[in-house]
Amino acid sequence: MYMYFTTGTRDFMKKLRERHATKEMILMHGGGQSVLLHETEAKSVFQTPRRYEVISSVGKLQEQGYFVCNNVPVTDEGRPVFEHRFSKRDSLIESQKGFIAFRLLRPLDSDTYVVMTEWEEPADYDRWKNSQAFKQSPLSNDMKEFANNTTHIFSSASYITTYVAKIDDSE
Repeated sequence: MYMYFTTGTRDFMKKLRERHATKEMILMHGGGQSVLLHETEAKSVFQTPRRYEVISSVGKLQEQGYFVCNNVPVTDEGRPVFEHRFSKRDSLIESQKGFIAFRLLRPLDSDTYVVMTEWEEPADYDRWKNSQAFKQSPLSNDMKEFANNTTHIFSSASYITTYVAKIDDSE
């Protein structure tokens, strides 16, 4: 399975999705831009997408929630370590209130993995982020390790982007 992202204005992304109405796509908005996401086994319909391989997934992404993307730059040498840590992840997140879906995305054209979660609403993600279960998660532990500089699997600091899938069309 592959995941493709393309970014643009809200109107352009809506038109692009309409042009490919037979494809399952999710339109998300955040940070002053809109992102169109296409998860498929086939090739992308986007001209110049950000391309990822889905290496772990739970749940079905829906065009209704709050998306959190942890963007984690990983060195070439660190890829096996990073992926191994996530392969050993427990399923604590799946039992969290408001959890919808999870994707671990391996970059095909860059060094930045994306750990994507979808939640019913931002409060659900905040509750997870402040829970004991999150503190025990691979992402939390890896970020602490990076901050303490005990490993060199990360090429730079990670960052978070957030999106909502449903917004009022009158905005």
